[in-house]
Amino acid sequence: MAKTFLITGVSSGFGRALAEAALNDGHRVAGTVRNEADRKKFEAIGGGAQALILDVTDTAKIAPAVADIEQSIGAIDVLVNNAGYGHEGILEESSIDDLRRQFEVNVFGAVAMIQAVLPTMRKRRAGHILNVTSMGGIITLPGLSYYHGSKFALEGISESLGKEIKPLGIHVTAIEPGGFRTDWAGRSMVRAARSIPDYDAVIEPIRKRRIELSGWQIGDPAKAAQAMLKVALSDNPPAHLLLGSDAARLVDEKIKSLQAEFDAWKAVTLSTDVDENAAAASTLR
Repeated sequence: MAKTFLITGVSSGFGRALAEAALNDGHRVAGTVRNEADRKKFEAIGGGAQALILDVTDTAKIAPAVADIEQSIGAIDVLVNNAGYGHEGILEESSIDDLRRQFEVNVFGAVAMIQAVLPTMRKRRAGHILNVTSMGGIITLPGLSYYHGSKFALEGISESLGKEIKPLGIHVTAIEPGGFRTDWAGRSMVRAARSIPDYDAVIEPIRKRRIELSGWQIGDPAKAAQAMLKVALSDNPPAHLLLGSDAARLVDEKIKSLQAEFDAWKAVTLSTDVDENAAAASTLR
């Protein structure tokens, strides 16, 4: 049964790959783009592809745009929050404006899209929201503090939202890719200028390697699109979906590291509860 997808950021990367996969599977796809040239390129795919020019940071325009799409091609069955970008930079060298921009795109825009589609999904008691976060919403690397912050935020929002709306028949899945051959580490990456030599040994090797590996990552966007499509059409989708062997390995290492640290400090953790004997004695006075 054909579904209607709304995918943000369909000009390239995961958004474009998923849109093409869904269209090839006979579904209807509306996608957001940033300009007229991208609109023409996307609609040239054919198969009923429909583009809307929308900047997800212009949150006041999101609800009217979604309403227009629903009137044009039908209620949204699957929302995919894919639009986003990476900010690479040492925290001390990055501006607060950089942080605001990162969250405007990666978090606030996604939430505004969710709020726009939920009323219709609630009425129909059906729908699925896929939030493309990152393995960087679970693991961390130096030099990506703003990016990780935004993806950790979207992870938390996704998980809590899923618990709110699952009883209404609506599912939420956080999609957590590892390294894929998209533009993320290339033209889509914002890199803060360097100014403090103390951080050279931390950031310079990582920055150099990330630039060199751009376009050579292990992940295939077309295969990721097929995986996302499978999840989007599932009657019992997961709350989290890792994509890529690197994501699986690094997240597994993070979970084990967290558990080891929690165990090492468990006595301190448990020492902070109220002393029940003291509390009982106090009530008897």
